Amino acid sequence: MSTVAAATAVIAEDEPVLSRNLRRLLEQVWPELRICGVAEDGLQATELALAHTPDVMFLDIKMPGRTGIEVAEAVADEWPETKAEPLFVFVTAYDEFAVPAFERAAIDYVLKPATPERLLQTVERLKRRLNERAASPHVGDMAALMQRVQAIAEPADDAMERIKVIRAGVGNTVRMIPVTDVAFFEATEKYVNVVTPLGEALVRMSLRELMARIDSTDFIQVHRSVMVNTNFILSATREENGLYSLRIRGVDRLVKVSRAFGHLFRPM
Repeated sequence: MSTVAAATAVIAEDEPVLSRNLRRLLEQVWPELRICGVAEDGLQATELALAHTPDVMFLDIKMPGRTGIEVAEAVADEWPETKAEPLFVFVTAYDEFAVPAFERAAIDYVLKPATPERLLQTVERLKRRLNERAASPHVGDMAALMQRVQAIAEPADDAMERIKVIRAGVGNTVRMIPVTDVAFFEATEKYVNVVTPLGEALVRMSLRELMARIDSTDFIQVHRSVMVNTNFILSATREENGLYSLRIRGVDRLVKVSRAFGHLFRPM
């Protein structure tokens, strides 16, 4: 199967031997593919992706700087609106992530170390999807793509206790904050910042895990690291760069909306 045009790709793998092996095998099973760059960590992978906007990204799951999942989130968050979304292929191992999670997300995976036979299957799938996209050009839904990627990292557990009140630390005090009083959640490096009109507090939980357990349907994602309570959104202003900023009731600072979620605030 051949694609209508030569495809481009970025490889992200922090192990040089595995990186060279993957590139060598790709040259064998997909000689038309043009490798735009090879990244040794997650931050470099994000930079290469946004600089070259490749058709395909081969992402190692565990990398310094950012994991493959985090790279995919960042890329989806900042991807140009005029360019069709990249096809992600995660390089993983059996004991790291459940294979069905990748299948549910319609994202492919390759087990380490890659073999010619398995990689050929992946390449054929990628070519088929690229051909379908070329035959019917459209710009994909990057917000939906990001949410599929996020679902791989921490699939929701319906058996977990639902959270109605946030227990957040403020110095030596624990504030009890009803979920309905939260204006937005904002992920930082190690914590989630819980922002309300009365102030801010921190919880030691990932944003993904927290949102999977929140007992509310009022929150929407506006950035890979921000979930906003729709009841607190007063207005959305389009800036000169095309991005939106949200004015939140009772909160002095604006909330930035990434490109992936800008469509949520366009006029009806």
